[in-house]
Amino acid sequence: MVKETLADAEQRMQRTVEIFQKELAGMRAGRAHPALLDKVQVDYYGTPTPLAHLAQIAVPEPRLMLVQPYDKSIVNQVEKAIQKADLGVGIQVDGAVVRLTIPPLTEDRRRELVRQVKRRLEDEKVAVRNIRRDAHEAIKTAEKEKALSEDESRRVQEQLQKLTDRYIRMLDEIGAAKEKELMQP
Repeated sequence: MVKETLADAEQRMQRTVEIFQKELAGMRAGRAHPALLDKVQVDYYGTPTPLAHLAQIAVPEPRLMLVQPYDKSIVNQVEKAIQKADLGVGIQVDGAVVRLTIPPLTEDRRRELVRQVKRRLEDEKVAVRNIRRDAHEAIKTAEKEKALSEDESRRVQEQLQKLTDRYIRMLDEIGAAKEKELMQP
């Protein structure tokens, strides 16, 4: 029961870190990155479909992305979907290819993005702490039901705290790396 509680807590914390990484990957840092287009949905014959399923996305230069739909007839729908996503990029259709130019970020925009990263980081830390609280309650319940001795409970709580510290540290490192990336011109 104790191992299951710890394993579940670790799995949930890992998912929290993965979600944070995905969200940060979608943040525009003044450089072209295919993850910028992750949330773009194209109306493909009446069905909203992720752009990544309908097109090849290439990054030939740091500030340029090429989107080449597999079906050439949907180039206009791809262009409209990217415009609708309001990514703040320049869009140019060149035959069967959509070129996206990423403008450099202003200093104010960089600071705003860093504030967003810090806000998201704090939210994710709270989520990890909530996971710890849930596991802690499960351990306390097991101790009250005499399924766990006081010493075992204390030992498991220490393991839980070390696990929590490790994931908080991971989140801090990911957040710091994104802040550094955002502040580079």
